[in-house]
Amino acid sequence: MARVYAPASPPVALTIAGSDSGGGAGIQADIQTFAAHGVFGTSVVAATTAQNSQGVAEAHVLPTDHVKAQYRAVADDVALAGVKTGMLATATMVETVADLLTDAPAPVVVDPVMVAASGDRLLSEAAETAYEDLLAGARLATPNVDEAEVLAGMAVETPADARTAGDRIRETGVDAVLVKGGHLADDEDVVDTLVTADGVERFTHPRVDTQATHGSGCVLSSAIAARLASGEELVEAVGGATEFLERAVRYGVDVGGGPGAVNPLVALRDDAARESTAETTRWLVESLADPDLRALVPDRGLSVVGATPCAEGPTDVAAIEGRVVRTRGGVTAVGGVRFGTESPAARALLEARESDPALRFGVAARDVDAVSSTFEAHATTARLPGGRLCAFAGTPDVVERAVTAALDETTD
Repeated sequence: MARVYAPASPPVALTIAGSDSGGGAGIQADIQTFAAHGVFGTSVVAATTAQNSQGVAEAHVLPTDHVKAQYRAVADDVALAGVKTGMLATATMVETVADLLTDAPAPVVVDPVMVAASGDRLLSEAAETAYEDLLAGARLATPNVDEAEVLAGMAVETPADARTAGDRIRETGVDAVLVKGGHLADDEDVVDTLVTADGVERFTHPRVDTQATHGSGCVLSSAIAARLASGEELVEAVGGATEFLERAVRYGVDVGGGPGAVNPLVALRDDAARESTAETTRWLVESLADPDLRALVPDRGLSVVGATPCAEGPTDVAAIEGRVVRTRGGVTAVGGVRFGTESPAARALLEARESDPALRFGVAARDVDAVSSTFEAHATTARLPGGRLCAFAGTPDVVERAVTAALDETTD
C-alpha cells in the first residue's frame, strides 16, 4: 500500500545575489538562512565568484537576460512572500533588478553590497546611483557603516550619525533603513540603528571577539526577509534577526585557511543535540548514585546540569527538576531531566560559558575544603549561595572524576 503524501507549505522567499563558491556568503548563506527560519528558498544568481575563506580570485556577472529569465521562472510559479537582494555588481544589473522588482508582490530587503571588508569600493558611481531606484520600492535597506556613508553622503561614526544617515537614505523612498553597527568604534557592543517613519529603534548586543564574520551581512538581511515572509512586523523581524546573527557569529564555522564564516544553521545544530544532551545529563546523574556521595550532597540537593553545544539561555540547559537528594540508602534523583529549569547551577553554567563556550556539564555540591581544592584541580568552578560549589567541564566524565576525587578526599 502506498503511503499518504504529506507535504509542507512553507512561505517562499527569493534571494537575488551572487554565488560564493566558498559557501560562506552570498546565495549559499541566504538559502541556509531561509531554511533555518522554516522558509523555502528560491534564487536568482546575478553573478558567480571564484572565492574561498581567504578572498575573491575572480567574479563573473551573468547576462541580464538570463537573470530576467531566472526571476520570471520563479515568480511565475510560486507566491513569493519575501525578497532580498545582495551583490549585484554593476549599474546595469542594479537597474535590471530594480525593474524586475517594481511593484514586487512581497516586501523587499536590499543589502546594498558596495564596499568590501577592506574598505574598497566595489561599485562604480553609476552603480551606486542606480541603487536609488532599487531602494525606492524596498521595505528595508541594510547598509553597513561604509555603505551608509556612500548612500547618505556623510561620515558615520556614532549611533547618532547612523540615525541621521538613515533619515537621508529614506529620502530615496525606501520605507526603513537598518544601519548595521558592526564597524562602529565600540569595543564592547554592536549597536544597529533602525530608522523608520515612526522614529528610531536601536538593537544592542555584545560584540563577539572574532574576525570570522564572513557572510554576516547576507545572513542578517536574509533572516529579516525570512521573518517578514513569515508574517512578522518589521521591528520584530529586525530584532529577531539581529539576535539570530549574534548566535551565528559566536558559533561560526571554522573551515579553510581564512578567519571563518558565520553559521546560520547553528540553531538547527543545537536543536538536534537536545536529546543527546538530556541523555548524557541522565547518565551523569546515574553515575553519581554512590551511597557514600551523601557527604557531598547539600541540604538543598545536588544539582546536575547539561548544556547544548551552543547554549545561550536557560531553555538550552537540561537539569534534574527536583535535584539529587540524600536518602537512607544513598542518593536518588527526584524528578526527571528537562530543559528550561530555572536554577542557580544552570545560570552559573551559562555565565561560565561566556568565557569558555566548551563547558557543557556540571554539578553543584557542598562547598567544603576537600571539595573545593579537588574541584579546582579537575574542573572550572563557581560558588553559589547556600554553601554550594559548582564543577563544570566540557564532558560529563571529567565532572564525574572531579566528584569521585572529592568523595575520596572527604572519606579519607
